[in-house]
Amino acid sequence: MVTGGAGFIGSAVIRHLLHSHDCQVVNIDKLTYAGNLATTAPFQTNPKYHFEWSDVCDRPAMAGLFKKYQPKAIMHLAAESHVDRSIDDPRAFIQTNIVGTYNLLETARDFIAASRDATASGFRFHHVSTDEVFGTLGDEGLFTEDSSYQPNSPYAASKAAADHLVRAWHETFGLPVVLSNCCNNYGPCQHPEKFVPMIISRAVSMQSIPVYGTGDNVRDWLYVDDHAAALVKIMQHGVLGRSYNVGGHAQRTNLQVVKTVCGILDRECSGAMGKPYESLIKLVADRPGHDQRYAINASRVRNELGWAPRESFESGMIKTVAWYLHNRQWVEEVQQKNSRKGQCAGVVKRIGGTGCEA
Repeated sequence: MVTGGAGFIGSAVIRHLLHSHDCQVVNIDKLTYAGNLATTAPFQTNPKYHFEWSDVCDRPAMAGLFKKYQPKAIMHLAAESHVDRSIDDPRAFIQTNIVGTYNLLETARDFIAASRDATASGFRFHHVSTDEVFGTLGDEGLFTEDSSYQPNSPYAASKAAADHLVRAWHETFGLPVVLSNCCNNYGPCQHPEKFVPMIISRAVSMQSIPVYGTGDNVRDWLYVDDHAAALVKIMQHGVLGRSYNVGGHAQRTNLQVVKTVCGILDRECSGAMGKPYESLIKLVADRPGHDQRYAINASRVRNELGWAPRESFESGMIKTVAWYLHNRQWVEEVQQKNSRKGQCAGVVKRIGGTGCEA
């Protein structure tokens, strides 16, 4: 089972599972504004893929799905994830990220207790989290799995709370869990409100590109398909009760990210604007609680599980920009989506060839 499988990272995980592993995959997604069935287009007709429109906060519904599918593992990616939205209205983050995780933990615990076959004995619960739970770094150093938790935004606090619940259910109840905390992802099919798609969308529309503060905030960046491969390795082979940091070894300031994207657009859309896309950059007032720097030490997942990113920051960003330039219709449809009901009706016919095929 993959929760949030119609989202950016969740859909990449499902693509990887179906392409590289012999398994049945159940996608559980509530289809909020960030969930988009167009991202599942490449595998919607795969007989090993199943979609369930449901909410992780609905515990009876989750219990019914566990009973129906008898999962060997659940990869929990469903989450509210946009920091700015968490500042404007934290309520949905508390409900989905904390209460939803609690519901899944209890559902998994009941499932194991009620099952006596080999499925239950090999069951794993993989909780997928973020490096934002660790707070901010100074000019030097890297987050490790032993770093203290110091979340500074409502989003980060809700994910930190979920992480602690997962650890507690392992220590107290013996639930077989693994955890992972990842850096910033980018790649095809990311919601247009996120940083990299926003840069591309505003640039090609010749609108100003807002950058918080002086643009010197640093993040580690990872191509989404590399993250998906790491998550599957952790789910399958991670040591129970252990957490794994996943990073891209690609620290960049926000301003460097914007300039990289603008440089690619200058080459790909030569002469379209008449001047460099960098000229659209506009520094704006910083947001509250804006962490200065994140950087991941990913040596544990590399040494224990043999994972390393395939894409460099530059190669991954070139692929990402190319995907968005060739899928403008997808971006427009996501931006114009008004309701979950409207998205579900006839989506397979409507999306045509715009599904995510990284």
